[in-house]
Amino acid sequence: MCGIAGYYTANGTPDHSQIELMTKVLHHRGPDAGGHYVGPKTMLGHRRLSIIDLSDKANQPMMSHSGRFVAVFNGEIYNYREVAAELGIETRTTSDTEVVVEAFEKLGPQFVERLNGMFAIAICEIATQRIWLFRDRMGIKPLFYYLSDNVFAFASELKAIEQLDDFKRSKRMNKLAVNKFLQLGYIPAPDTIYENVFKFHQGHYAVFDGQHLTLSRYWNLTDSITNQPIKDADSALSTLQNLIESSVKYRLIADVPYGTLLSGGIDSSLVTAVARRLCGTRTNTFSIGFKDSQHDESQYSEQVARQLDTNHHLMMMTEQDAMERVADMFYFYDEPYADSSALPTMLVSQVAAQHVKMVLTGDGGDELFLGYGMYRWADRLANPLLQAARRPLYLASHLAGSRWQRIGKMFDWRSGDNLQTHIFSQEQYLFTAAETERFTQASTPPMPSFEMPTGCRMSAAEQQSVFDMLYYLPDDLLVKVDRASMRHSLESRVPLLDYRIVEFAVNLHKSLKMNGDISKYLLKQVLYKYLPPEIFNRPKWGFSVPLCNWLRTDLKYLTDKYLARSVVEQAQIVNYADVEQLLKRFYVQKIDYLYNRVWALICLHQWWVERFSK
Repeated sequence: MCGIAGYYTANGTPDHSQIELMTKVLHHRGPDAGGHYVGPKTMLGHRRLSIIDLSDKANQPMMSHSGRFVAVFNGEIYNYREVAAELGIETRTTSDTEVVVEAFEKLGPQFVERLNGMFAIAICEIATQRIWLFRDRMGIKPLFYYLSDNVFAFASELKAIEQLDDFKRSKRMNKLAVNKFLQLGYIPAPDTIYENVFKFHQGHYAVFDGQHLTLSRYWNLTDSITNQPIKDADSALSTLQNLIESSVKYRLIADVPYGTLLSGGIDSSLVTAVARRLCGTRTNTFSIGFKDSQHDESQYSEQVARQLDTNHHLMMMTEQDAMERVADMFYFYDEPYADSSALPTMLVSQVAAQHVKMVLTGDGGDELFLGYGMYRWADRLANPLLQAARRPLYLASHLAGSRWQRIGKMFDWRSGDNLQTHIFSQEQYLFTAAETERFTQASTPPMPSFEMPTGCRMSAAEQQSVFDMLYYLPDDLLVKVDRASMRHSLESRVPLLDYRIVEFAVNLHKSLKMNGDISKYLLKQVLYKYLPPEIFNRPKWGFSVPLCNWLRTDLKYLTDKYLARSVVEQAQIVNYADVEQLLKRFYVQKIDYLYNRVWALICLHQWWVERFSK
């Protein structure tokens, strides 16, 4: 796990200070070592967090044995030993980086198809100065790039690109990204909040030849979906258990102490249970609780920890803890980002980093196995009768209390709106497309979408989960964990997103994922082979924070500071009259479900104040 950066200039010799600035702001991603490669036109930078092969020989940038290529790499390749054996690579280290650059030299860019891991890789051919970029299938590791007439640059975080002189001269806000952010709470790939800066797509590689960047897709989630779903429950259960055990075993490969982030829910409990059985020793587990009893689920993580006999570390989070981490969240997430669960994720990462250097997480289980309530909404809203009645249902909700008004918003979409985006936005208490257009006084740009295979047999719920795997996971949830953990130089690994499990899960029959009232059915059956079912007989809450209460108490200062009339009118991103009305409804009329809309506007204007207006 590391931070990478690169810089190519078409005009003259590259300025060494540029790559130094880029890697300096990535120090938190790799405090153990750093290095640079400087060529005639290309510079590569690296910050290392040592997890596998702690020796200096494994530092980067790393040259191929022939001296033809040089590589920088962020992430882990879990099957690197198998790849080395298959290709006859004689290694000088026990590092996966060495296998990456040697496998590339043997196979070219197609080598990436052999990798099982999380990665963002850059490889430069020294003679020609051509650059290849690679990102893992699920988008676990981040990669941004910037392209202008004279400069091509890339980095693990946006803040590294912000250091470039060329970027500073042409820096412009991407207004089209604002509408997407207000509906989703994040900015989906390939957009960023800046023009000319992009998120590198998951499952892609690219080559830059000095003039053009050519992208190619080597893996596509929807191509994995067949029209013959897996229906045999017994066979599926055995296969899934074997896949999960294999994935966790891979992700326990490390030369440093490790643990798991344990919320007490299905996914993290399963990952922890498998890790505990495989490692045979007391696993370190880490969790967060809240003083707000409505949101506190720490008793469940403690119950699982006792059952598994782990070395458990629990931190109770207060409003003061949230206040202390708000500035960190705004800085380390680089662009407007409204997932408030980043706050406890930063705190639990800080606690874990005091004891271990790597953790496993349970991310991905809900998306793969239909764990969210919005998937049931997707099926409901696909019903033609309900679609025809949506307008009367929405209007009728106005006559009820705020809870029913919030539910009524699910029916408030226009015929031209993207329904999957709408369902997600309302599940997250964010703005509808119509509300966004009113606030920004700009039409909504094309929202994230995808094409299913011809004759696809998937239900609306399953297609909604594919939407989440393509956008919500890589551009929100995995961003949350990556930035929060790397803020504290802690590596996080996600066993449930092994691409073998993903390809298996998308081909399960829906009844093995959502069986009547039981969501995540097959995943739970695997879990019950390790832990008793009665521990999990409770409603799903999720890793959320009492943000509604906090915004009315200790975090109220954020509203006063960033949604003041002077700030909103100077930024000219949204219409202040609409902001004022929203704040009145939330603070005076006490309409609770509006809290995330307020938070999104705070995040947007805080970013403008700190990163754009100065």
